[in-house]
Amino acid sequence: MNQEYLKTLLNSVRQGALSVDEAMQQLRHLPFQDIGCAQVDHHRQLRQGTPEMIFGEGKTAEQIAAIAAAMSMGGSNILVTRLDREKAEQVLQIFPVACYHDEARCLTLEHQPPELQGKGTIMVVSAGTSDIPVAAEAIVTAGFLGNRVEQIYDVGVAGIHRLLARREQLAAASVIIVVAGMEGALPSVVGGLVDKPVIAVPTSVGYGASFGGIAALLGMLNTCASGVTVVNIDNGFGAACAANLMNRI
Repeated sequence: MNQEYLKTLLNSVRQGALSVDEAMQQLRHLPFQDIGCAQVDHHRQLRQGTPEMIFGEGKTAEQIAAIAAAMSMGGSNILVTRLDREKAEQVLQIFPVACYHDEARCLTLEHQPPELQGKGTIMVVSAGTSDIPVAAEAIVTAGFLGNRVEQIYDVGVAGIHRLLARREQLAAASVIIVVAGMEGALPSVVGGLVDKPVIAVPTSVGYGASFGGIAALLGMLNTCASGVTVVNIDNGFGAACAANLMNRI
């Protein structure tokens, strides 16, 4: 349940278009609703400024649809992350106006366009083309949360001149999300070039000794560039949520 929905409801009561009992009926699921497979947190948008979002991996299409239906009753926009194409197609049969983002493996259902709340631009940078799925998850999430988002792809340290050619674009951003696998060096380089918060996202991209992203994670945690923070492996969603909070300050 978002703030605009609640304001409309309260104004309807004040103007006599809706009785107190009718309003109470619409608010009956605050702060959460038990739908059997999940406890849907309708209060989260009022509490944190962003609605509850659905992690699709491990859930059935039926469970995702049930959660989305409960959230839709409160007027919330819906983001489902880590959703494969097969399950997405099943959900789209129930919500045909939803949009599936292939690269990001995300589904969005917008009952109203996201309100632009970010004060600047969130820049998402990927070291390699193989890192794009994680970067795309960050892009879709940041846009869903009401931010202007730009992206720069394939500017890893193996060809540092590609990154240096974008210095002005990097400097203009408010927050920068840097997504990298292999040895995870790119966030340190970006952190040494800008005076903005840098959020490093290690990916599971790499050969055997990358250990599924652990090498990149450790490299980012040990960065010598001040102002770089690190999220979990492949967690483009978490990076975007953090960047969203930073971009509102």
